[in-house]
Amino acid sequence: MLPLIYLVRHGETEWSLSGQHTGLTDKLLTSDGEQQALKLKPALAGLKFDRVYTSPLLRARKTCELAGFGEQAEVLEGLSEWHYGDYEGKTTAEIRAERPNFQPFRDGFPQGEAVEEIGIRAELVVNKLRKADSSGNVLLFSHGHMLRFVAARWLGLPSSDARVFNLSTASISILGYDHNLAEPVIKLWNDGNHLKIRVEQLSSPSAAPVV
Repeated sequence: MLPLIYLVRHGETEWSLSGQHTGLTDKLLTSDGEQQALKLKPALAGLKFDRVYTSPLLRARKTCELAGFGEQAEVLEGLSEWHYGDYEGKTTAEIRAERPNFQPFRDGFPQGEAVEEIGIRAELVVNKLRKADSSGNVLLFSHGHMLRFVAARWLGLPSSDARVFNLSTASISILGYDHNLAEPVIKLWNDGNHLKIRVEQLSSPSAAPVV
């Protein structure tokens, strides 16, 4: 059996809802974000993970906890979100009012991380996953941009190609392999079917995993 890498973006925050760039600002989940995180629990139920890693930021750690993996998780600093520098807290519209041609996956962020820098962080995460002794499945709780870079580097794509991998809050994605370890692929991307389940249904036997 070839290992699978499950990627989970954290639940909704005030700034993810408003479209503000949220890098190292330690925002909490909104009440809706907590509900999203709770819906991850039945979606991941019954799946065995040899290792669980989470970003050190509160929104990812809380999502991990509410999804039922708080005790198993290990904090991995490299899973922190992109450092947005001077553009922290700003929306894309606000940034482009000042810089009309701004493209984050080309330009990076002033006083923050360049595209190449976060790409290197993502590469280190990917190397950690591939060099682990265990061949079992792994679960990551992280952030929208960071997980996009992980996906790009998993496939051996340039860091700038992370732009094509959009992610919604509390979504589930899966990286894996085709025939062997030399053929990395995406098995599932940006799945949110579990979010359609109402919280009061979570204890129902019919609330089966979606992946």
